[in-house]
Amino acid sequence: MKAATGGLVTRLSYNNDILFRINNITDSHALLHGEDVRLVADAPLDDLQVVEERDLEKRRKQVKEKEDYSFRLFRQDYQLMKEKRDYESTAGYHHDSSYFQIPARVLHLDGDRLYLKKCIDVYQQIGLQVHGVHLNEKDMPLEIAGLVEKIQPDIIVITGHDAYSRNKGMKNDIRAYRHSKYFAETVREARKVIPHLDQLVIFAGACQSHFESLIRAGANFASSPSRINIHALDPVYIAAKVAYTPFMEKVSVWEALRNTMTGEKGLGGVETRGLLRTGMPYLKEEEAEQL
Repeated sequence: MKAATGGLVTRLSYNNDILFRINNITDSHALLHGEDVRLVADAPLDDLQVVEERDLEKRRKQVKEKEDYSFRLFRQDYQLMKEKRDYESTAGYHHDSSYFQIPARVLHLDGDRLYLKKCIDVYQQIGLQVHGVHLNEKDMPLEIAGLVEKIQPDIIVITGHDAYSRNKGMKNDIRAYRHSKYFAETVREARKVIPHLDQLVIFAGACQSHFESLIRAGANFASSPSRINIHALDPVYIAAKVAYTPFMEKVSVWEALRNTMTGEKGLGGVETRGLLRTGMPYLKEEEAEQL
């Protein structure tokens, strides 16, 4: 079976380790986007192997099990945080007054349209308000300031695809990365609008991204300290942890990473204040109309 744009393939030279989607074909090479990890790669057509249906089902089942496990861990963590908030909001006593919460707003920029949809589905499952935007990574620095002014987000996720190439330089050279410099520029532009790390929480990066540059640019969390691949949904879980942590509490880096699928080798950051604000009393619509 011949490889075609949009088809799912693996690379023979890498022992068929990662499932890719063919983004574009030029001459004898293909531009590949990871199907489950945020990696972009080039490969000669004769190095590609089209994935058979049986193998595809097996791979997708393994990924789904991993995603479901991570989601269950987050839900357990969320339930514990909710019980703690319930207790503290009522000072440990049961009474008739109920509280309300002001949720964090998330602006999610993604270089991959399919990943963006997948991430938005998860944001909605966990109850977060999200504004998703599909942009080419190179265009993100040009658009971010206007989006921050328009959306007024509490959290920004800047992600897509990335990759380190040994042929382009050493690991400490940001020019050796496909999109890291654009992610870093986007973070810097966002920080020109809102400089404070606790007023605007930023996650930036994708697979193998230049972690140090992203943190220096002003990101609270970024990928990838060990230059490894990260899962498509990892940024969502970090955003959710910050969003559901009360603003009087800090989010340690380990707490932010523990429910991700990649962990500390692929993700890192700095201590950050939570964003959830709780108030009371909660008024029903008919009560509010009487005021």
